Amino acid sequence: MPDMLKVRVARDAGFCFGVRDAIEKARETAGIHGKVYMLGDIVHNERVVAKLEQENIEVVESLDDVKDAPILFRAHGTIPEVWEAASARGLEVIDATCPLVHEIHTEIKKLHAEERKLFIIGDHGHDEVVAIQAQVPDAVVIASVKEAQAIPRFKKAGIVSQSTQMIENVQEIIGILSMKIFDLRFINTVCFPTRRNQGQIKELAPISDVMIIVGSFTSANTKRLLEVSLSMNPNSYMVEQVEDIDMSWFDAVNSVGVSAGASSPDDLIKEVVEHLKNLHVQARV
Repeated sequence: MPDMLKVRVARDAGFCFGVRDAIEKARETAGIHGKVYMLGDIVHNERVVAKLEQENIEVVESLDDVKDAPILFRAHGTIPEVWEAASARGLEVIDATCPLVHEIHTEIKKLHAEERKLFIIGDHGHDEVVAIQAQVPDAVVIASVKEAQAIPRFKKAGIVSQSTQMIENVQEIIGILSMKIFDLRFINTVCFPTRRNQGQIKELAPISDVMIIVGSFTSANTKRLLEVSLSMNPNSYMVEQVEDIDMSWFDAVNSVGVSAGASSPDDLIKEVVEHLKNLHVQARV
């Protein structure tokens, strides 16, 4: 290992504006009411959730567990039935849904009004995808090229995507469906922060000996960033914390690039970057 490892950090690594806004809403509400409940994790990062719990922001799995404090609906979106149930119970709801996710709900409803067969390009069972699918009847989720190839021909269809999908995956699926559907309307709902972060990794990965992607293994968008990085640099690794970094990754390495998922907090990214900058010191001990 060289005396000094060159560390480059993606300009916009970490929290997107939707995540920052959701966390800020949770903290403001807890400050006003003394406590706030979250229906499921506010974002897919265990460190963030654990830190918020210390601020009286408590995760619950059911509205039955909500008592004497508002309930916050997370950034990924919430199915209409849960909204209706909260209203019926007279609960105060704090809507922390990302505005860009709300836009996807609006767009898929417009496509439904046009009487199109509906498809969502996204991960099966992901919180955001479940909420999008629940906005309209009979929407079909397509996660891969293989699934797209199995779709029969349709005369008229509409497509949206999960906001954090890998752009290449969306393009490949659209290419296949465009050959099967006569009247196809695709609304590109991959969000700008996702496109920007994937683009920055495409800049960093080719000029770095090693790439480190910081984030939780429960985070879909972080996994997508790793996929993008691996496609350009096989020496790409995902870490949840400093302790996950393996010294053997840096044998005969001069440079490392760092990016992070949209649910990765700033302090975690800083810890990883500082650790990498000091690897040359540790190597001498």
